[in-house]
Amino acid sequence: MRIALIGDLHYHEADQTLGNWVEARDAFYKNMLHHFLSSEADLYISLGDLTNLGTTSELREVYEIIHSYERRFHHVLGNHDTYTQPKKEIQKQTGQACYYSITMEDFILVFLDTTREMDVRNWGGWLDEEQLNWFEQVVQNSGTKPTLVFAHHPVYLTTTGSDREKGSIDPSIDMWRILRQKKGTGIYFNGHTHVDSIMEQNGWTFIQLSACLDQHAYRIAEITGEEVRVQAVDITDSTLADQLPDIFTYMNHFRATPHARGKQEERECSVQLLAERWNEADLFEALEAELTEEDLQISADKRRGGDKAHV
Repeated sequence: MRIALIGDLHYHEADQTLGNWVEARDAFYKNMLHHFLSSEADLYISLGDLTNLGTTSELREVYEIIHSYERRFHHVLGNHDTYTQPKKEIQKQTGQACYYSITMEDFILVFLDTTREMDVRNWGGWLDEEQLNWFEQVVQNSGTKPTLVFAHHPVYLTTTGSDREKGSIDPSIDMWRILRQKKGTGIYFNGHTHVDSIMEQNGWTFIQLSACLDQHAYRIAEITGEEVRVQAVDITDSTLADQLPDIFTYMNHFRATPHARGKQEERECSVQLLAERWNEADLFEALEAELTEEDLQISADKRRGGDKAHV
């Protein structure tokens, strides 16, 4: 199975009286989405901030482009997508739930909603208790099946920029309490910080994509029987860069990120599909049992040795 992933797109409204801005915006996004949606994949996923403010017109216009390709498209909500409308209204326009999971024969896809609602001042991530309980249940029920999680915000202190204020899911939320329960392979994809990054922690691989206005690229995650191979696909179309001066001159709520492009090892990786990964509790239990067996064996050997000594 092949999954195409795109980072923060930030499709935005443009002042119709500024013709050069409108033309630059339309040319950039139609071309960017054409390359992304024309790639060979089974699923196409936006990791959030598909829009810049989440207005009705932004969502309508960008979805008109997306729907013209007739792809299986999934939109993870980003903080910019939820700035101007209640989530219920966004769901009506997108036709998608805020969070859900898809169980396949050999793996599980989990789509999280890490956004607040209509809070322009706090762009950090948040999950309420209901969603956390649901996510924990999904992880527990996944068993050893490889699990791929798609979210907008990174987990605190994982990928580059996740240590910044409002740069991750709120640090007060203990995501590791849930993630550590995973047996087998776990991969977490996110956007938000606008910097390419790949990190591995506690058996999980965290893969972060930069914003499309900074890096004209997307990722292909190919799932085989033995691994998940993530490849970066750079779009070399020079007409994309030609539109940026006008876009950056007028666009609000976005600024270019220096050094957004990571090194090759921060953009591509291969993750082996493990049949089982010990979580911390299981590991300690197994080690304790093993030590107990060794102690019993040593004790038995001593007794046998002692008996022989007395013969």
